[in-house]
Amino acid sequence: MGFDLTTQVLEAARAKHMMIATAESCTGGLIAGALTEIPGSSDVVDRGFVTYSNAAKMQMLNVSPQTLDRFGAVSEQVAEEMADGALARSDAGIAISVTGIAGPGGSQHKPEGRVCFGLACVVMHTTSETQDFGALGRSEVRRITVEHALKLLLHRLE
Repeated sequence: MGFDLTTQVLEAARAKHMMIATAESCTGGLIAGALTEIPGSSDVVDRGFVTYSNAAKMQMLNVSPQTLDRFGAVSEQVAEEMADGALARSDAGIAISVTGIAGPGGSQHKPEGRVCFGLACVVMHTTSETQDFGALGRSEVRRITVEHALKLLLHRLE
């Protein structure tokens, strides 16, 4: 990762006159941290929601308890609701969300390294995707998740 990708995201948001919000579970605020590491980013970074627990997802982002019960916290459905909630509860025009299993641990159905991403934007339909990064270790899964989230933001902003 590095400043290049982050700077590109910020510049793309400036070009679109669009504020960014993040909704993070497994990264614990690292995406917002990467964006705000760049001086002057406050003109396009609105806020970040760190919603590590299911209760926080429901309270702060209006994630449905039924969605959590049916699909689990690590699901595209929850990622979409997180992104939609961040968009609705901010002044942002685009929101990225992540929920996953950084490790250690996981299960047969939801292995370590699985991360679901949600991307909500005022001008497009909310999308989601799942990446299985593998059991690379907690720090590496989180690092790759931040990088992938920034790439998704950049792609949508371009």
